Amino acid sequence: MTQSSKNPIARQTCQAIFDLAKSLDALKFGDFILSSGQHSSYYFDGRLLSLDSRGAGLLGDVVVDIAQRYEVAAVGGPTIAADPIVGAALFAASKRNIPIRGFLVRGQIKDHGTGKLVEGPFAKGSPVMVLDDTCSTGGSLLQAVKAIEAEGCKVSVVMCVLDRHQGGSEKLTEMGYPFISLLEADPVGNVRITP
Repeated sequence: MTQSSKNPIARQTCQAIFDLAKSLDALKFGDFILSSGQHSSYYFDGRLLSLDSRGAGLLGDVVVDIAQRYEVAAVGGPTIAADPIVGAALFAASKRNIPIRGFLVRGQIKDHGTGKLVEGPFAKGSPVMVLDDTCSTGGSLLQAVKAIEAEGCKVSVVMCVLDRHQGGSEKLTEMGYPFISLLEADPVGNVRITP
């Protein structure tokens, strides 16, 4: 477990997310070739989970629970994977009358309009949560962390749905960021809920 403290999410919620991911084929088991060229005994497509109404509802509530625990004012992460999770969290927060804002981090600065790398109504200097559907080597999460910190915000917690344990969560933890995952995979590809 890569968290600096016990997982603040109820086991039954993580189990519901795990079960739904399998039933939606967001989590598949077999022989897959990843974009890195490596073989994997599982494949996780987080968008199949986050773009389903049930998955969005579960993830939105989880993100709001973590946001409240870490007292963050905004949640966001790398576009495209974080987009539906951020939207679900904002909707869940609105239902609970909790004032949370969202932001999205582009892969690169746009060359038109205002030329922003980070989009959204976040307040400079505010505490934020950076999130993504998966964490492998941590590249996209680290890019998002650096981008929002460059805007003057403080990253209070980093979260992902599935931690592949390929060095990213360990790197983020070593850098001092509290890290939370809902699901995790071991080196041979066994996926389970995070204890």
